[in-house]
Amino acid sequence: MDGQSVQSGPRQVQVVFTTNFPDIELPEGKRQLLVPTDVRRYQLSQILNSESMLDTPAPIPFDFLVNGTFLRTTIDEYLTAHGLSSETTLSLQYVRSLIPPLYEASFEHDDWVSCVDVLSENSSARSWSSSGLVPGSERILSGSYDGLLRVWNKSGQVIATSSSAGAGGHTASIKSARYISSTKVASAGMDRTIRVWKYTESEDHFSGQLKPALELYGHKGYIHSIDVHGPSNLILSASQDDKIGIWTSAVSSAPEAPSSLLPSALTSKRRKLSTSTSTPQRGPLSLISAHTAPVQAVIFNPLDPTVAYSCGQDHTIRTFDLVTSRNVDTRTTSHPLFSIAALPGISTQLIAAGTSARHITLLDPRVSARTTQVMTLRGHTNLVSSIAPDPSSSYGLVSGSHDGTCRIWDLRSTRQGTKEEGGGVVGDAVYVIEREWTKGKKAVGGEGVKVFGVNWDVELGIVSAGEDKRVQINRGRGITEPGNA
Repeated sequence: MDGQSVQSGPRQVQVVFTTNFPDIELPEGKRQLLVPTDVRRYQLSQILNSESMLDTPAPIPFDFLVNGTFLRTTIDEYLTAHGLSSETTLSLQYVRSLIPPLYEASFEHDDWVSCVDVLSENSSARSWSSSGLVPGSERILSGSYDGLLRVWNKSGQVIATSSSAGAGGHTASIKSARYISSTKVASAGMDRTIRVWKYTESEDHFSGQLKPALELYGHKGYIHSIDVHGPSNLILSASQDDKIGIWTSAVSSAPEAPSSLLPSALTSKRRKLSTSTSTPQRGPLSLISAHTAPVQAVIFNPLDPTVAYSCGQDHTIRTFDLVTSRNVDTRTTSHPLFSIAALPGISTQLIAAGTSARHITLLDPRVSARTTQVMTLRGHTNLVSSIAPDPSSSYGLVSGSHDGTCRIWDLRSTRQGTKEEGGGVVGDAVYVIEREWTKGKKAVGGEGVKVFGVNWDVELGIVSAGEDKRVQINRGRGITEPGNA
């Protein structure tokens, strides 16, 4: 079948079809074919499903990659854009088409939900724990503007709720919360503190307890976000006071807290009324003054926990050596930055930062600071508040925005930016997730649908938190790794 034509036409190109999946692999003699250059993905998928090719019992929708990038135009447009002639032999890698994430459930809170984290068999916190999880006991951690943490099972039942203000809990809204391990949780927020909690569950796993274990003081402004590294007991914080905080969740090695920042320093009356004095109170290992405006987010390098990245309203992405508490690299962008995530595992380690200008900037922190951004992801219509990498793929991420949506991106799905977009390589979202509870409803009493936090887990899927007072779950395997669908 080598060189045969499937259709007559003035312009054709030799194509070699390849795939990494044995169950849909073409026989050796059918992989090379002459196809018209005016075909797109749909027609190519029809060709592969035809009786003379795969001869599938039911049509399989396929996507096609050329040199690692999805084909989103006709073959002719691709050849022209890359200066190639129709004499070229084009290698097309085919994969099953992307699977949309379907709405599964939403869990209601009493107030806005600011953040979410997941404990599952494949989550980082599980790998940092000494004991395994009971099958089916995945947990969702949420933090709310009512100052409370909640632990949920995947059926939407609240397993545990944290203490309230005056009983060792936060005295203002929670902005960020993370699992340190299966038995330890960290949270932070607008009361300028980080709190560490011991988490336990009953034998039947229908109820649990979040017990205050440590209070950390040092920031003089709201804490916007934290990140954790279980093996080292380290916590990073990003604050409105323009500082990055480095802390330990180990009480024995934590420094004394600044006395001027402790609640007991405010008034003698406060000291008498406080019921949280039995909880150890400690200070930071280090507070780093590098940013010149509020720091919105900070993360550990997922491949090297001695390195951290932060972003802030001063338009910069900064790299820190945590051993020396030094700012070792600064990248300046065009807009204030509000969220950050690292995407390890592809040819270069990329940093994705969400901007106030509605797009996501991707750059490689290991290359020269003079190098421009690698890619821009466009599509949101408001500030990008949260970003999480796809745990099953080196190419995917999800972002949450104040436009009320989460958007899923595949870094292989790119195009050339228009003049209005400033040129460069641009990515468009492959899927848009709306807030299911408020879809089509008119906002009442000032309530909106802003997404404040998002997490992507292998087992549970995409978990997002928002102004609609709900945690929402959307799930679809193989979203950016089509062959696993």
